[in-house]
Amino acid sequence: MGSANRAGEPVELVVFDCDGVLVDSERIAVRVQVEVGAQLGWPLTPDEVVQRFIGRSHAAIWQQVGERLGAAAAAEWERRFEHRHRELVDAELTPVDGIAAALDALDARGLPYCVASSGSHDKMRHTLGRTGLYERFAGRIFSATEVARGKPFPDVFLHAAARTGYAPGVCAVVEDSPAGLRAARAAGMRRFGYTAGPTGSALIGGEFGDGTDPDTVLFADMRHLPALLDRAAAVTATAAATTVT
Repeated sequence: MGSANRAGEPVELVVFDCDGVLVDSERIAVRVQVEVGAQLGWPLTPDEVVQRFIGRSHAAIWQQVGERLGAAAAAEWERRFEHRHRELVDAELTPVDGIAAALDALDARGLPYCVASSGSHDKMRHTLGRTGLYERFAGRIFSATEVARGKPFPDVFLHAAARTGYAPGVCAVVEDSPAGLRAARAAGMRRFGYTAGPTGSALIGGEFGDGTDPDTVLFADMRHLPALLDRAAAVTATAAATTVT
């Protein structure tokens, strides 16, 4: 599919990633991956964790570990990661700064939203529940476990659009990882990259921040998202009027 939204189609559905976009869990995940890697013989820096793991499904992560350390080590890595991650989520997890205000503004506009994440339903029920966000998305939560391929493939975003009844061209994806934005681009959806978390430097310093993908909007304050969506709608309306003329 093409990367640009077709002229004349406004944003009708906002599709949020979960980790790092709704809940500030990527900082925890990066820390735990570094910790477990050091324990099991694969020392990784935080930047390496972001590049290799963040935004991808757990199956894809454990596959990488298995290829590097073997199946037994991958199973142990998964066990240690899940245990430690859950401990820290229960102790430290907070919503992403500004997300409640952004959702309130979308509600005021009557603009629907959903979640499409690499995480499992159990994980999202836990993290969204811990931060008081679960009820805002209940019934509109989609996981890569429901589709054949995880991000950077577009499957979970296309699945979310189909299940909610929207064409891909009227969807806007809010992501914080390169893998997630590549998936949104492959789905033909408008893209907004959140850069205030630990993955932000990978967006700013990579293909989405160097001008080669001008259809992706990067932003650092979640409170600004509704205005950015308004601006995208205004640009679309102008383009449609120009096309008609």
